[in-house]
Amino acid sequence: MNRFYIFLFSFIFSLSVQPQIATKYTISFENAVHHEATVMATFSHLKPDVVEFRMSRSSPGRYALHEFAKNVYNVKVTDSKGHVLKTTRSNPYAWQVEDHDGTIIVSYTLFANLGDGTYSQVDETHAHLNMPATFIYVPELSEKEMEVTFNIRKDLNWKVATQLKHQEGNTYYAKDFQYFMDSPVEIANFRTRSFKVKNQIINVVLHDDAASEDALNTYVENIQKVVLREEQVFGELPSYDYGEYTFLLCYMPNASGDGMEHRNSTMISSTRSLANGGLDGNIGTVAHEFFHCWNVERIRPKALEPFKFDQVNMSGELWFAEGFTSYFDDLSLCRAGIISQEDYIKGLVGTFNYVWNSPGRRFFNPIEMSYQAPFVDAARSVDPVNRVNTFISYYSYGSAIGLALDLSLREKGLNLDDFMKLMWNNFGKQEKPYTVEDLHNTLIGYAGKDFGNMFFNNYIYKSEMPDMERLLNNVGVSLTQDKSKIAFGAHVENGIISENTMMGSSAYHAGLDVGDKIIKMGDVVLSDSTDFNTVLNVYKPNDTVNMVYERFGNTRETTVNLQASKMYNLSLFEANNIELDTIKKSSREVWLRAKG
Repeated sequence: MNRFYIFLFSFIFSLSVQPQIATKYTISFENAVHHEATVMATFSHLKPDVVEFRMSRSSPGRYALHEFAKNVYNVKVTDSKGHVLKTTRSNPYAWQVEDHDGTIIVSYTLFANLGDGTYSQVDETHAHLNMPATFIYVPELSEKEMEVTFNIRKDLNWKVATQLKHQEGNTYYAKDFQYFMDSPVEIANFRTRSFKVKNQIINVVLHDDAASEDALNTYVENIQKVVLREEQVFGELPSYDYGEYTFLLCYMPNASGDGMEHRNSTMISSTRSLANGGLDGNIGTVAHEFFHCWNVERIRPKALEPFKFDQVNMSGELWFAEGFTSYFDDLSLCRAGIISQEDYIKGLVGTFNYVWNSPGRRFFNPIEMSYQAPFVDAARSVDPVNRVNTFISYYSYGSAIGLALDLSLREKGLNLDDFMKLMWNNFGKQEKPYTVEDLHNTLIGYAGKDFGNMFFNNYIYKSEMPDMERLLNNVGVSLTQDKSKIAFGAHVENGIISENTMMGSSAYHAGLDVGDKIIKMGDVVLSDSTDFNTVLNVYKPNDTVNMVYERFGNTRETTVNLQASKMYNLSLFEANNIELDTIKKSSREVWLRAKG
């Protein structure tokens, strides 16, 4: 075959394998000052019957409904020749079009003014885009390739950062709808740093106008420490698509505090600049979200696969997916030397007390608590709820279980790191979704049938807790209670009980409830400026005190039997002048410094 025919054949073959881009977006930001973006979407290769385009109702990494369609208006539709097409609405988040020619071109205005991991924000500082909150889509094209062009504001020195594959200029590519919707974008005058880990690139994109170059460099050094420490848990980084992982960090006063994991990136936002507490205050979220590139993104609950954008996504595994990730985030900071062992132990106190003392455990085990995510995960409730008594965050609950499991395994000469690595090798690396039963069976395979069944039957399928005093003692950590303090069981602000009283507490048994205004306690008359805790601390546990309060405009009286506080304290043996023997010291070092 001569060269001409070889060339001709190659050319024709190359045309036949060109990507079939069925969805093309263009987004512009001329009216950013008023938080508007203009989107043009071209959908081609459509079937000849009625076509539906819609906005998402949910977003990857979230589990509640958000109804992003509420921020879409000025919708106009034409065919490929510019003929105006009529739309109909069968529901609040979708539009239907008929009589098209295989292509529809949809333009609309998007209002966006919440800079977090779920929503989008457009203003003159940036275009902070979560794709489900930004772009309409056609379900029938979900398996086809997509392309988006960002018409950036050159007058604002904007640049584009995203995990999407760069094509040319400001045009980016996604292999399908799922990948596109999982790819957030930060468009701003940001700064960038990069480092390599075993031939893969880790990008740090920082939108933080107040941060100095020195602060950015220090922060990147800490991020690198976190990345390497978390890599040690699993033995390797995931194989990132296109060989890169990107931290999209927006630390601006107009942002909202959040962190959201994605397959090859994370979007983290905070009002704290690196110049104003963010250097220390934001790194924990970095550690949490990066751990997700294994746990959640690839070690993935079966209930979340595939992610459904038109409905709520519920999983009974969030105690593991989110909770175990929460356990490892601060642990990774400690192992990386970013926080001290003493500070790490102190940091466990809040979560420990929240989980151990919450009435919620009597209602839901960790699996059932995970099922509550659609009602609490950035969700909004109009009617009052009783979460203070019925709910424990699966982040906190799972983190406490992670601590308990890690220390229980270490009693057997095992550890949670190796269990996570086993989950990675059996499920994550193969991208094989798992179930609760898979977690149970993996623990049996790792630690033995008796241990695996004991742990799941007591602490996962039920709501019991192990002997944490013994487990913590093994690593030179004291667990104590100060019974001299009082637990009232209600939060009081300006004399008013501001939330539901806690079941079983002094306030609860006295019949006090949210909204009650405390007028008098004992002989002390309370004003709006009176510090309630100062008055309360005059008393001792088991004291009885008369209380006058107002409810619905009526004055009432009750008797309060004051209970002792159930709050725990965790501290290193050394802080309590307790001798730390060689075995306990070694056990703690292995736990908190793992793998050097």
